[in-house]
Amino acid sequence: MGLMGGVSDAALGRGGTVVGVMPEFLIAKEVAHNGLTELKVTASMHERKQVMAGMSDGFIALPGGSER
Repeated sequence: MGLMGGVSDAALGRGGTVVGVMPEFLIAKEVAHNGLTELKVTASMHERKQVMAGMSDGFIALPGGSER
């Protein structure tokens, strides 16, 4: 779904590993990607950022957001 879903699908389609990190409250509102290599569920956005920072060497910011 959206840009993150498209990037995830492209990486998975080429044999890549994709780990999603999503807070519980968003899973109820949005559709979590069912095809990910792994989905880490956090209690809050703050914890999500901590988990992502701990897993990462760096970040790339892409435009996005939902138009609902």
